[in-house]
Amino acid sequence: MSELWRLLLLVTLSASAVTFVGSAAIWFMDEERRIRRALRHVLKGPPETVIVAKGRGRGAGFNFTTNQAAVAWDSGAWCLIYRIDELMGAELSVDGQVIGRVFRGEPRRAIDQIVQQAAQVTLKLIFDDPRHPDFELDLWLEGDQQRRESRSPADAIQEANRWLLRADAIVRRPLAPKAKAAPASETSEAAIKTRPPAVEREAALKPYTPALEAVTAAPQARPAATAPLFDEIDTTADPTDAPWDEDLDADDPPPIPEKTYKPVSKAARAPKGDQDELPFDLDD
Repeated sequence: MSELWRLLLLVTLSASAVTFVGSAAIWFMDEERRIRRALRHVLKGPPETVIVAKGRGRGAGFNFTTNQAAVAWDSGAWCLIYRIDELMGAELSVDGQVIGRVFRGEPRRAIDQIVQQAAQVTLKLIFDDPRHPDFELDLWLEGDQQRRESRSPADAIQEANRWLLRADAIVRRPLAPKAKAAPASETSEAAIKTRPPAVEREAALKPYTPALEAVTAAPQARPAATAPLFDEIDTTADPTDAPWDEDLDADDPPPIPEKTYKPVSKAARAPKGDQDELPFDLDD
């Protein structure tokens, strides 16, 4: 008997653990919770308002602290982020007919009829993005009344109407002026025009210095190698001591160099009057 009770206790504990783990997984993998986690992750904080199209895996959320909006597909598997000022408007359509509309620069079209029964209630968010200009949320489709957490078409229309009011409050805000980037040429010209003119510093006046002091104070240049000047010639030497051959006697006069030419006597020349013939022919 003791073994039977032990076996029943183990089976009960195992079933309780499996039930707890399964319930935690179902709670954690709930569609709405997954979308909220994804929006909180991409918006860098919990969104102030969230709308979820249950059963379609789509949702949207706004974070007014960071001025960002995000939309989610596939139960938060991937999201797309917009700026709040990129929201251009929203539309509410029931069975393909627009009954409420908010658009930037236009007056709000309020809901003027109460719908109790509808086959489709769709909220469309319009953004200023050429790639993803709109995002549709089917808040109610025919057959949703069979789901566990079913709502009525009137509840879906009321929730969509609250989002129309939020969109109206956003689009009525004035847009922040965008800084216009000036061309590079204009920027450079403006920088040149506004640049103060360069002022040359005047040289400080130096005190008067006499020429003699200026010459003596100036650094002496290194003298160039030149031939000895007259003041460097030895004038103390005896002029009689000639630097020629020591073998010659000092009393003998120096030898006279032999003339290399022969003098011609003037007497051998013919006088000018005796020259009868010209050195050249006049006929030529």
